[in-house]
Amino acid sequence: MITDEQSGPSMEGLKADLQRESRNLKLNFDELKSGGFIKQTQKDLFTVRLRCPGGRVTSQRLKTAAEIAEKYGRGEVHISVRQSVEVPYVSYQHFDEVTALLRSIDWSVASCGPRVRVPTACAGCTYNPNGLMDTQSLCAEVDRRFFGTPTGHHKFKISFSGCPIDCFRTREMDLGFQGVVEPRLDNDVCTGCELCVKACEDDALRMEGGLPVRDDDKCNGCGDCIKVCPLDAMLPARKGWLVRVGGKHGKHPLYAYEVANYATDEQVYALIEKTVEWYKDAGQGRERIGATIERIGLRRYLDEVVVPLGLEPITEPAARLKYRAGGNFYGNEA
Repeated sequence: MITDEQSGPSMEGLKADLQRESRNLKLNFDELKSGGFIKQTQKDLFTVRLRCPGGRVTSQRLKTAAEIAEKYGRGEVHISVRQSVEVPYVSYQHFDEVTALLRSIDWSVASCGPRVRVPTACAGCTYNPNGLMDTQSLCAEVDRRFFGTPTGHHKFKISFSGCPIDCFRTREMDLGFQGVVEPRLDNDVCTGCELCVKACEDDALRMEGGLPVRDDDKCNGCGDCIKVCPLDAMLPARKGWLVRVGGKHGKHPLYAYEVANYATDEQVYALIEKTVEWYKDAGQGRERIGATIERIGLRRYLDEVVVPLGLEPITEPAARLKYRAGGNFYGNEA
């Protein structure tokens, strides 16, 4: 602090110190926001967003979140739309105590800003009877490998849905992975009971010569025909991930492009890494990856990311749905 040896601190010095302190606090607040401390409307209060990949939280961590809310908030938590546990009404003066308490149980805050966010996922096949793929294990590993990776432009959201019901909106993510299964009929076992045909909600099966025949263009890989077969005549030929890229929700939502089918878990890791690198190089300003693809073309993403990884590309994706003022979606040809 600037002082006056004769009369103590000068008014000019006090003003300078206050201005400098204000600038420093603002800078720190901006940095804290990128680390998961989100400024509220109320002065000096923040929402602490906790890192919960796939929405899975231990009972010990839930107790700690409750303890933070009781000691440093107002005794309440908020579950965000992206599965994060959030503690609102925390003063910035308590950030050190909060982070120390989280660190004691190996927990941390989530992130904001232009980086890979905490991935979200449904329960998958671990205990959901509709689940085709192990979303939770893959989501946890993706979080471990990629959480917080800088993108250079904007946020980057990843989501996993275990089946075509798509509870976790992979169509509206920068990268989305949806579990699918390809059915295969064992002709020698099938008795032609037609249960699989009746179970298919997409009219992808029809009877020909006493046996069900599948229409690949209509089949969405849900596996209902496999589950309903009493003789195990309809079997899974293969399972994997349908890959979507370039979606987002928000004020101007976009549906993602479907770019690859039946990706393996290992291909998922490689695709995320290569996609983020591609986005950093090809993106401009603060555009999301969907805007980057719209600007330079889907073909370039397929040629530079999907094909080199040996994935099974979807070369003619269906018309993309784009938001239009008035609340409707309309077709936007890829």
